[in-house]
Order: sequence, then structure tokens, then C-alpha cells
Amino acid sequence: MSNKINNSMSLAKPDALDISTKQKVALAIGFIGLFIMALALLNTNFPNEGLFLTLSLGMISLGVIIYSREAYLTKLEGIKNDGVWFKSISSHGAWGYVLGVVLTTFYIVLYFFPQYLGLGKDGAENTGLVHLFDPLSKLLSGRPASQWFVYGTLYTIAILAFGYKFILKYRHNRYQQIRTGSVMFFQLGFAFLIPEFMYVMNNDLPYYDLKSVWPLNYYIFDEWSVNGFLSNGNIGLALIVFGILSTFIITPILTYKYGKRWYCSWVCGCGGLAETAGDSFRQLSSKKMSAWKLERWLIHTVLVFSVVMTVAMVYTYLGYDKNDFWLTRGLFISLVIGFLTLVFAGVMFFKSKELGKDAKYGAIGFFSVIALLLIMHFTGTTEHVFFIKGSALRSAYGLYIGSIFSGVIGTGFYPILGNRSWCRFGCPMAAILGFQQRLFSKFRITTNGGQCISCGNCSNSCEMGIDVRHYAQKGENIVRSSCVGCGICSAVCPRGVLKLENDSMDGRINPTEILLGNDVDLMDLVNKK
Repeated sequence: MSNKINNSMSLAKPDALDISTKQKVALAIGFIGLFIMALALLNTNFPNEGLFLTLSLGMISLGVIIYSREAYLTKLEGIKNDGVWFKSISSHGAWGYVLGVVLTTFYIVLYFFPQYLGLGKDGAENTGLVHLFDPLSKLLSGRPASQWFVYGTLYTIAILAFGYKFILKYRHNRYQQIRTGSVMFFQLGFAFLIPEFMYVMNNDLPYYDLKSVWPLNYYIFDEWSVNGFLSNGNIGLALIVFGILSTFIITPILTYKYGKRWYCSWVCGCGGLAETAGDSFRQLSSKKMSAWKLERWLIHTVLVFSVVMTVAMVYTYLGYDKNDFWLTRGLFISLVIGFLTLVFAGVMFFKSKELGKDAKYGAIGFFSVIALLLIMHFTGTTEHVFFIKGSALRSAYGLYIGSIFSGVIGTGFYPILGNRSWCRFGCPMAAILGFQQRLFSKFRITTNGGQCISCGNCSNSCEMGIDVRHYAQKGENIVRSSCVGCGICSAVCPRGVLKLENDSMDGRINPTEILLGNDVDLMDLVNKK
């Protein structure tokens, strides 16, 4: 019997949950797989890289699988989030910060110092960790591995292995199983395998992740990318057209029908990693009002930056003479400003009531974009935009949004800010889809306030920092721009209070005040709902 003195008055066990012997063996197997990669990083000369790579990835995956089966299949189906605040790694403890430092360091090296991973320069052979992945890369596409292939492989393995863990954890919920299977499929097929096979079929074709939509795939509108697509005939032109249609037609239609969850929780690779490998950290997202205010300002600032930078990126390689190409700089700027003005006017005319006090902030964002585009047009030269060289501007866009925010902070800070910090604070795609979801979508999470016991499971598990209980207690529909429709709040509710629905837009946003007292005609309210 333990002699440890515990002063907790909690009825529940206050200590971290113990792990079984089988789970300890599983952890050992996984760490051996990681150890092989560490040896490769130190330039260990393996006799057969393909064999050792298979062993490494296989042992990491096997460790996760055995650990997960022991953790969840030995218990009854149902909510399995007990103990998350008693584990150092998932409760802002020392191990959590250690993991955060390790992940952040990995991303910094990956993006800015790939030579330390063994990437060969100027045609030189790879060494170290990158060399370990050469056999797999040559098998899929016939070329040596790059740091991005290493990252893509590890990313895919993480989603597949931890996706299996996630399916076991929420095996009582069919929605979670299907949704997780979807992100595993899209990551393995569309993000990992198809681009490699496309290279084999046509190695002049620029990289294209078919499930990635602007502004996440901002690179497809860069000059080198556009030239690469156009030089490959009809297939290249079809990919550009598909990219444009995805942004302006496919995305709005799907968001109208299903909300942003169709992408953020079913397709997106960033969301896929957050939901699977990052599931243990979902409770770390701040629910404070200050965090919500920061979120709204920051993510829409990034969106403004993304719109302006994308326009500027295209603007830099357009000419002034319509005899050279019909789309001149002047016409391009006019079309962009006209489109943005049309969207802004339509929203203000038809949706000003739903926007409420946020209308003025929307106006600030709109006029900021227009002002920046006009400044760019009237001060830009052949080589410079915003008094900055065009190539440097394009590099800065990729650096700050594509590398630092989405990679270093977005994933490296899982154990510190929660698993959706990038999606919540920085993803411009999430901002666009959130805008559509709030104003032009049938999706909402309905609540049955009479059944709510205020346990707080829903708020604790919300990775987007939404205080779900606040809505559930009042019976108010949850129609938040940030909600990714993951459905975990519903899955962990012991009373069935929350339900994800696609229904008529009438009565979708039901303000708090209509539910607060005797001034409400209850029968009229029920009929409207």
C-alpha cells in the first residue's frame, strides 16, 4: 500500500492514471523506432536504409497501436477524457513544455536549416535523416528524398497511427469514426501519394495538393508555378482552373450546406493532424474572453495580409501593356477591388443584422484592403511593390504564413496553446470559411438546455476555445465562425444536449435575450424553431 500523503478532497482519483505493463512495452517499441531516426540524424551508416526505415516507421506505428488498444479496448465504450488534467504532458506540465520545445526545434530546423537533417546541397547526395528516407522516395517517385518528403511521411504516419487511436477512443460515436477515416484517406491519398505519382507521370508539373484551397495553396499563383502549369498544356491549365473553382464555387457551396466542418474536420491536413496526434491537447485552448477577442483580430488580420499578399504576388508578374497580355495590372486591380466591393456591399445589405456590432470591424477590414491595394498600384514599379522587391515580398509571405505561423507555432505549440492554435488564430482559410459559416450556412449546433447538467465536458473538450456550456445552459444555438464542427462536444456530453444539424437558415441564430423570460410567447418560439 502506498504511503503517499494526498491532501485532495476529490472523489475522483487525483493522480495521473497509471499505465499498464503492455503500454510500457508499447512506449518502448515506439521509442526504439524514434531512436533509429536519431541514429540516422547522427549520420549512422545503416547497411540497408530501406530495412531500417521500415523498422523505424513500423515500430513507431506499432507502439501507438498497442498502446491505444490497451488504453481503450480494455474499457467500456464511452467518454474517455478522464485524467487529462493530471498528466504532465497534457496539462501545461514540465513534460508538455519539453515536448513543445522539441517540436518547435524540429520545425525551425525543417524550415530554415534543412542541411542539419542531411539535405544535400547543389546536387550532393543526402546524408543523415533525409538519406534514411531516400529508398521510400525513390520507390514512389524515382527521386531522392527532400526535407519535405521526410516531413510529409512523418506527418502521414502520425495521422494514420494516431487516427487509429482516435477511432478507438471515440468508437461509441459513428460521426467521429467516419470523420477520422476521411482525414486519414485525404492525407494518405491526396496529400502524400497522388503528388508523388503526378511527379512520375509528369516531372515538369509543379507540386499540387488537390485538397488544398487558396489561401492555403497560395504558391500555385506564384509566377514560377503559373508558368509551370501553363507550360504543361491542358492538364496544367485544368489544375489552375480547378484551384480557382475550388475557391470561388466549390468551397462556398459546400460550406453553405455543411458549414466549415466539411473542410476543417474532414479534409484538411492541418486539421487532421490536430484532431489525431493533437487530440491529447485539445483541452488546453483558452476559453477566456480575451483569447476570443485576440482570435478575432488576429485571424482576420492574417486574412487581410493573405489577400493583399496574394494580389501583390500576381501583380508583380503582370504587365502594363494589354498588347502583351489582356490581363494588365490596372485591369487586375480593378477586378479585385470590384469583386471585394460587391461582396462587402452584399453582406452589408443582406446580412447587417447578423453581423451586428461586427459590421464596423468588417468595414475596417474592407477599407484597409482597398487602401493597401490602391497604394500598391499607384506606388508600385516593374520590380517593386510597397517599395519592396517583388521576389522578396513573395518569400516573406511564404515565410511568415506558410512557415512560422502554420508550422513552428501552429504545430510546435500543441502542448502549450492547444491543438488548434493555427486553425484558431492564424489560418486565413479558416477565416474565410468561418465568415461563410456564420452568415451563409445551414449548419449549427443545437442545444437542449433543459437537459444540461453543467458538467463542463463540452467546454473542456472544445479545441477552438468556445465555451460551449455557456450556450447549452441557455438552450442557444451555437453558430460561431471559429467552430470547425468536429463534434467532440456532442460526443463527450453525457446527456445528449448537443446535436450537429444542417437545417433551414430561419431561426438559426437565436439571440440570448429571446430565451430569458416571460416576454416570450413559448408556442410561437417553438413553431419558429
